[in-house]
Amino acid sequence: MTDANTPSTQQQYRTDGFYISPEPILPPDIVQAAVAGMDAVREGRYDAGQPPQPSRWNPGDDPNELCKIELPQQADLGIRALVSHPDLGRWAARVTGARMVQVWWTQLLYKPPQPAEGEAELNIGWHQDRHYWRAWDKGSELFTAWVALSDVTAEAGPMRFVRGSHGWGLLDDGGFYRQDLDDQRDAIPVPDGRSWEEVPALLPAGGASFHHCLTFHGSGPNLSAGPRRSLAIHMRTERAAPVDGRRAGLTAFIDDPERNPVIYRA
Repeated sequence: MTDANTPSTQQQYRTDGFYISPEPILPPDIVQAAVAGMDAVREGRYDAGQPPQPSRWNPGDDPNELCKIELPQQADLGIRALVSHPDLGRWAARVTGARMVQVWWTQLLYKPPQPAEGEAELNIGWHQDRHYWRAWDKGSELFTAWVALSDVTAEAGPMRFVRGSHGWGLLDDGGFYRQDLDDQRDAIPVPDGRSWEEVPALLPAGGASFHHCLTFHGSGPNLSAGPRRSLAIHMRTERAAPVDGRRAGLTAFIDDPERNPVIYRA
């Protein structure tokens, strides 16, 4: 494993608003078990004894649509093992400089190959995660580990980060499900002296990227022959707290170590 515990790695994350691992950070058996778990959850089979949280996509829905399932680790033990894996915690801490890292939400993301030629593209619109995370105090240190469960090539519709955009402030507009990427981009105000520079997160299975909650990101269609599989694992450091200490919505399970494990402590 490459050692990410260097000032240059943390400086890159702080400067760019993201870090992309150059090689896998998780063991192959853990990744394979999570892939099997993804298939099981998509089919409505839950070896942990309960379904995921209510989700926009459910078993039996159109397989050609983006599959986004909330908190899959409460439904599948293989996914739970990946989400709680200590290697993930160590990398998250090395990249961000955190002394404590807790998983507080996870989303299963399965992007199918682009349908037949001439059909509408399946994109993920430009957005900042912080727009959706109002349950956390202003200034909370929040970020996401986006873990690839399949090889994410340039053809597979990789996530694309906008370099340095975490320093542009919060644009109060959510665009995750919008498909008009060019129109969205044109409407986002880029500060004077800055530029819109997109960087694709090309990852091997078991690799991960880490991005700040204000970093703009989105993705285009999956033009590869197979599905693009990933988990978006949302994390906080010791410098984050729920608004008024509430345990509700996205912060409902932060005292539950099975759903929301602490995966690193200094």
